[in-house]
Amino acid sequence: MNDFTLNAEVRSDLGKGASRRLRRLASLVPAVVYGGEKAPESISMLAKEVAKLLENEAAYSHIIELNIGGTKQNVVIKALQRHPAKGHVLHADFVRVVAGQKLTAHVPLHFINEAAPVKKGGEISHVVAEVEVTCLPKDLPEFIEVDLNNAEIGDIVHLSDVKAPKGVEFVALAHGNDLAVANVHAPRVAPTEDAAE
Repeated sequence: MNDFTLNAEVRSDLGKGASRRLRRLASLVPAVVYGGEKAPESISMLAKEVAKLLENEAAYSHIIELNIGGTKQNVVIKALQRHPAKGHVLHADFVRVVAGQKLTAHVPLHFINEAAPVKKGGEISHVVAEVEVTCLPKDLPEFIEVDLNNAEIGDIVHLSDVKAPKGVEFVALAHGNDLAVANVHAPRVAPTEDAAE
């Protein structure tokens, strides 16, 4: 189905101490798979396989084929717990994907045409890097584009200004929260006298 696959094993040794041992002694990442009709499963995956998968930004918003001891399940990443200093994954939560049933996922934003407001002397600040969407598995986008071509200095680009792909809804807008995703502001540093001359 896709090139996002992860191998995993069921783990029966549960709890904080067991998770620490998995990470330290076996270089494994503990995880949980839940959702759909089946009961939640505690699994573990090789840390290096998880790190390799997450090198590709698209993995965060793609359906991943999880091979648990020979049984394949389609899942999406729901949450990742990372080490505060080193950044590697300590724990992962996956949600099963059920065909015909809407899912919720975080999708990265790609900002395009940023040169246009910059040419007018503006500076761009990205307020958020990803948005939460709800859609059917077949409609899950790899990323969502935010076009800044018509942005002027002083503009705030809201989620309602972003065009959602067909079949995709923004969760924040559904809850009446029109988030700011980017803003264009005048440069903060005043030009020096040399530059002014």
